[in-house]
Amino acid sequence: MTFRKTMSLVALGAALAAAGTAFAGPEAGHPNIIAARENAQAAIEKMKAAQAANEYDMGGHAAKAEKLLREAEEQMRLAAEAANRHK
Repeated sequence: MTFRKTMSLVALGAALAAAGTAFAGPEAGHPNIIAARENAQAAIEKMKAAQAANEYDMGGHAAKAEKLLREAEEQMRLAAEAANRHK
C-alpha cells in the first residue's frame, strides 16, 4: 500500500471517529443510555416488521407502541442532558 493510500485511510478513520462522537450528542459518555436507545430503535423496527407481517391490521396498537418507543427515546435524550448538567 502506498503512503498516500495509507494516509487517506488514516484520515478517513479519524473522520469517521469524529462523526461517531458528533452523532452521540448528549448521550456521549452514557453507554447505558446509548444501549437503551439502540434497543428502542430495534424494537421499533421489530414492530414495523410485525405490522408488515400482519398486513398492518393490529388494531392501532403497533402504531401506538411505536409512538411510545419514540417518546421513550426522547426521554432518554433528556435524561442524558440532565446528567450532563450535573457532572
